[in-house]
Amino acid sequence: MTTPANKGDRQRLTEARRWVIKVGSALLTNDGLGLDASVVRQLAEQLVALRSQGREVVLVSSGAIVAGLARLNLAERPHEVHMSQAAAAVGQSALVRAYEEHLGPHGVTTAQILLSHADVRARDRYLNARSTLSTLLGMAVLPIVNENDTVVTDEIRLGDNDTLAALVANLVDADALLILTDQDGLMDSDPRQTTTAQLIQAADVHDPALDDYAGAGSALGRGGMATKLSAARLAARSGTATVIANGRQADVIAQVVSGAAIGTFLQTHRQPLSARKQWLASLLHAKGALVLDDGAVKSVLEQGRSLLPIGIVGVSGEFQRGDLVSCVDTAGRERARGLVNYASYEVAALKGKASADIERVLGYRGEEEMIHRDNLVGV
Repeated sequence: MTTPANKGDRQRLTEARRWVIKVGSALLTNDGLGLDASVVRQLAEQLVALRSQGREVVLVSSGAIVAGLARLNLAERPHEVHMSQAAAAVGQSALVRAYEEHLGPHGVTTAQILLSHADVRARDRYLNARSTLSTLLGMAVLPIVNENDTVVTDEIRLGDNDTLAALVANLVDADALLILTDQDGLMDSDPRQTTTAQLIQAADVHDPALDDYAGAGSALGRGGMATKLSAARLAARSGTATVIANGRQADVIAQVVSGAAIGTFLQTHRQPLSARKQWLASLLHAKGALVLDDGAVKSVLEQGRSLLPIGIVGVSGEFQRGDLVSCVDTAGRERARGLVNYASYEVAALKGKASADIERVLGYRGEEEMIHRDNLVGV
């Protein structure tokens, strides 16, 4: 269950050297009225101060589409994909230029990085992105990352910049992820509907009670508290601690880095995943699903074993060998995901059978495992 923050919980933040800081659209754009220059300036000053302490920073910034809407005199986010992509193209240059105007006078060199799901889906591109970001940090450059909204569609979208920030945290092995929003943090009820809502100051990121507290987002952004919680769990796979805090609070970055009890602090006591499994965790779009019996769920999650055909009781979707599939329990909850060794029609024929029966059923001898443990990650 959630517990009040204490100095010991947040001490790791004072020692964190590499930070990923994510800024949301609602914070930057003042509810759609274009970029708020005063917010950008204050944020830039805080980033400069953080870097002056010898810390490395990657900025993941939303705001391109909303900035583009203002420049195109559009009152709301369009439903047409091509219109959203056009707004992103117009707004992205304005967004980066705004940061450069306030960071440049302090001697800070910036780099624009635009990523899409394709950049994390392919192992070589994932490693290239990781190498580029690490090189830029080593050169004391401040990378400004956004999703490449000018080319992505809903089918290949990372989802939101909260998720993107978590993936970046995995890419650079960040010590801490700070998600700045227009809310004080994760509350135990919706503050828009009740005056008694209380801030969750600190919690284990995997506490299932947190799911009941997550709410919906604003009309301008794609990410609400549910996506921020999901992002914190994704970041935790590389051992990264997360803070969700109100970006309008004065000197919020300095306060968080000093260990002050503001926002919601989420951490994990689980061991970080290997680099390969972090990459697997970054593959967001499963092609199908395997339904596992209780024994298989326990074997995969608690014992770290490979998934065998005998533990599968159902299959859905169409996929090929090597595709990403979701592993769900009999209640339909996703418990793991991985790269499958057989096509969907073959899985349907093999489900519930022993590995020794594979050759008899398929007519050829394939892998004993449906998903090898090296290609399987719990969620």
